[in-house]
Amino acid sequence: MGLIKYLSNLFTASPASNFYTVIVKCDRCGEIIEARLNLQNDLSVDYEGSKPTYHCRKTLMGDGRCFERVEIDLTFNASKSLISREITGGQFVNK
Repeated sequence: MGLIKYLSNLFTASPASNFYTVIVKCDRCGEIIEARLNLQNDLSVDYEGSKPTYHCRKTLMGDGRCFERVEIDLTFNASKSLISREITGGQFVNK
């Protein structure tokens, strides 16, 4: 029975707490782009300083109306809460 439970866990969706949703607006065309970051796999650890932080840099592009790239740079603390964010080529949008 353990094998069946293991296989079913492989094909079920991960909890929403493992993801961070980013919504941006392209400066060039105004398109709204939504991306989900997997907090378990997309972050890189940075050991500089007294406590480790996590860093994620992503390049986003819309559905094809324009090919402008929107680059985001996010920093998270050890509990994976957002500390700082930067954007180039767009603006962050709140839900």
